[in-house]
Amino acid sequence: MAKSKMSKSQSATIGFEQQIWNAACELWGHIPAADYRKIFTGLIFLKYISTAFEKKYNELVEEGDGFEDDPDAYESENIFFVPPEARWSEIAKASHTPEIGQILDKAMISIEADNKSLKGVLPKNYANPELDKRVLGNVVDVFTNMDMSDTEASKDLLGRTYEYCISQFASYEGVKGGEFYTPASVVKTIVSILKPTEGKRVYDPCCGSGGMFVQSVKFIQEHAGNRSNISVFGQEANADTWKMAKMNMAIRGIDANFGEHHEDTFFHDLHSNQKFDFIMANPPFNLNNWGQDKLQNDPRWMFGLPPASNANYAWIQHMIYHLAPNGKIGLVLANGALSTQTGGEDAIRAKIIEADLVEGIIAMPTQLFYSVTIPVTLWFITRNKKQPGKTLFIDAQNLGHMVDRKHRDLSDEDIKKLSETFLSFQNGTLKDQKGFCAVVDTKYIQEQDYVLTPGRYVGIEDEPEDNEPYEQKIKRIYSNLLSIFEENQILESKIKNYLKELGI
Repeated sequence: MAKSKMSKSQSATIGFEQQIWNAACELWGHIPAADYRKIFTGLIFLKYISTAFEKKYNELVEEGDGFEDDPDAYESENIFFVPPEARWSEIAKASHTPEIGQILDKAMISIEADNKSLKGVLPKNYANPELDKRVLGNVVDVFTNMDMSDTEASKDLLGRTYEYCISQFASYEGVKGGEFYTPASVVKTIVSILKPTEGKRVYDPCCGSGGMFVQSVKFIQEHAGNRSNISVFGQEANADTWKMAKMNMAIRGIDANFGEHHEDTFFHDLHSNQKFDFIMANPPFNLNNWGQDKLQNDPRWMFGLPPASNANYAWIQHMIYHLAPNGKIGLVLANGALSTQTGGEDAIRAKIIEADLVEGIIAMPTQLFYSVTIPVTLWFITRNKKQPGKTLFIDAQNLGHMVDRKHRDLSDEDIKKLSETFLSFQNGTLKDQKGFCAVVDTKYIQEQDYVLTPGRYVGIEDEPEDNEPYEQKIKRIYSNLLSIFEENQILESKIKNYLKELGI
């Protein structure tokens, strides 16, 4: 993998994430692909908690009351107590010794021993013979040389870096990457529309690496709320992804209930008796063989039994089942769920609409996800809607910008436009905008056979009127064509000369 070069000033500011990603690239090709992500995210985790600990340790030493070795002095401020053998200062000393892998494994074991919530979570395969210890030492040096003296800033910095790196892993891992990472702009859009508030309970039944929770806490903090005054609940079926989520929450200082281990949400609902104020999720698209035959009489299927071939409406009903009286859901689904008539899904959709639960549908642009190029839709399902009997449809397929040849992203302005449109709808002040948004009565949705495709309701934007006179337009087009022909002749001549020089 090629590594980009940058100046010191770049690496200290916007290039910080790229600097750490360059360190990750040091490992590329030197470690089994299956272990790559776990090893690197483990190092990010260890560096951050050690930095925060050592700052607090030095403060306690200066106070002189002898509390620097008391774990309670750290836990009271949501700082991990790091045992001596796991502190980065000790790791750094051994970076270029043959034992560096063993030392890192022992560090992870000792942290788990002192922090029960991380038991069995941290990677412990640094001593693997397949991992080049010279390369591992180089990566340790990169972390050692980073200035993180301001731990409050570095908490966000390391958290942001963690998010950046797992997004890169998702990109390189393709379809598999989509299992643990939802693009930040998609998560931000959901959070900015739902607007989670402090004192509430937030839930994600297929939480991946926990991005929904990170953005929820950020939103609360940015709106003058207490970031710690929020209850976070999640569940994840993949063991490695569950561990990644646990580390992600620890880095961010978020206290989350993900259960004692990974579990399948359909077969073992860890929070079966709980109701939540905000539910946010990006469930696996069109999941088949999800176990319908063994869950025939489950109380979650209040609107109808989902087909065995597709779990989309199982996820939707699972979330509705867990929704508090005034709760809100924001979830991502493949577009097929908007209009499918397979296996009784249309009847389930009709009942959900008739229950007045669908508050809004947003058709998103293509290429937002690392795992799929198909367009997706954001569903917003709400109990006790502010606009009863009405649903907002938004066609956002023309929003966003390409960040590379394969991936599109939404800007902060795009996200603000969507959230403000949703807020205007809730306040009853939104006017329909052809080709972009429309407020639709449930009766009209019924007339459309309960199809929820936004394009059906918002229509096509009118083309701007062309006032250019016909003769003038013909002259302009002819002139442009002549310029193109001339450029083509010049290029053709240059190519022929190059070929002649090559003896062709």
